[in-house]
Amino acid sequence: MDTKITHKGGCHCGAVKLEVQAPKDIEVLRCSCSICSMTGHLHLIVDEADFQLLEGTDAITEYRFNTKTARHLFCKKCGVKPFYKPRSHPHGWSVNLNVLDQTTFDTVKVKEFDGANWEKNIDQIR
Repeated sequence: MDTKITHKGGCHCGAVKLEVQAPKDIEVLRCSCSICSMTGHLHLIVDEADFQLLEGTDAITEYRFNTKTARHLFCKKCGVKPFYKPRSHPHGWSVNLNVLDQTTFDTVKVKEFDGANWEKNIDQIR
């Protein structure tokens, strides 16, 4: 197993700051569902214990749609979606690679996921 290191990041305005523990070489998912394709979220799935919100609890707002299971979290000030609680991984977090300091990664592999047909394809990523 790859050694995990700390990767820091946050929203555009700086109100939300976070860190995750993940390897230097990672794989993220690019999902084709309606919200992911509109927001450009690249999913770095991490365990609950590997995620820490450092600042901005009061700056976050929540949006739920469809099954209302996933908790989509956005900064109230700048609108960026740095992380959320996905229905695919209820005991983890999906952190948006785009909000993390890219210099702490050696390689990033992007895997496509057909989230527009979520129910049919979810077993591919669980």
